[in-house]
Amino acid sequence: MNQWYLIQFKPNSHRLAERNLQRQGFETFLPMQKITRRKASRFVSDLKPLFPGYMFVSINSELAPWRSINSTIGVSKLVSFEGKPKPLPLQLISGLMLRCDASGALLPPKSLNEGDSVEMLTGPFANFIATVDTIDPEQRIWVLMDFMGQKTRMQVSADQLQLAK
Repeated sequence: MNQWYLIQFKPNSHRLAERNLQRQGFETFLPMQKITRRKASRFVSDLKPLFPGYMFVSINSELAPWRSINSTIGVSKLVSFEGKPKPLPLQLISGLMLRCDASGALLPPKSLNEGDSVEMLTGPFANFIATVDTIDPEQRIWVLMDFMGQKTRMQVSADQLQLAK
């Protein structure tokens, strides 16, 4: 049975590593996110790895020669503990795959509505639960968080939120 493992690739070699691993018959998964940055006087959008420096590879640890991954061009190393790679939880990989399209690009989060209970993903309020207060026409999202019995209103971007379970 195939399991997913984490590999570290050399700087800016994710395409090279992915191509060489696929040539050897390994299945790879590299989630990408769209980054918009300013270059000179204009904005440029580009796809960058969601986890810089890392990608996932599916290996049948009993049959596949997993040691050959370390010598693959573009790959730095297969992340291992005590000399043996440790499989990742299948729920983690399947959850990431569900949030990506066929090419591995991260899809925008499902649309949020006013009154939805959301969980903060990043920043100092990571893992806090908030309620969506308003959503501007420019897609700015205002949430209400409960701090010491008082409601505090703050603006966050949609990629910092996910619907609370």
